[in-house]
Amino acid sequence: MKIQTLDHFVLTTGNLEKCLAFYAGLLGFRAEEREGRHALYFGGQKINIHTKPAEFLPAADYPLAGSLDLCFAAEGNAEEAYAELREKNAPLVSEIVTRHGARGTMKSIYLRDPDGNLVELGFYEQRGPV
Repeated sequence: MKIQTLDHFVLTTGNLEKCLAFYAGLLGFRAEEREGRHALYFGGQKINIHTKPAEFLPAADYPLAGSLDLCFAAEGNAEEAYAELREKNAPLVSEIVTRHGARGTMKSIYLRDPDGNLVELGFYEQRGPV
């Protein structure tokens, strides 16, 4: 067996409306609701949104809102994205910093979602293998 990529993960939120406004409204993810289940899509990945711990089973042992530290690789220019986020009054945690991601050096911007999760947006300077 060889793991290829991340398919989806679950994010537990204390406020569905604010969560969807952050990820879909601010960051541009596609939001969908099917039969009472909410999900966010970006690239070939998905985030399932739960509004209470262990909403659907099986579930993680300790699903808590605000306990995630996430990094999304983003296309474009970090400086332009930072300016856009400031203009939209995004809850920024940092200015642009240099970090090392899965594919090499990237410029990162940190912000917090409405539940307090740390969200990193990483912009690779050179395109490496996925």
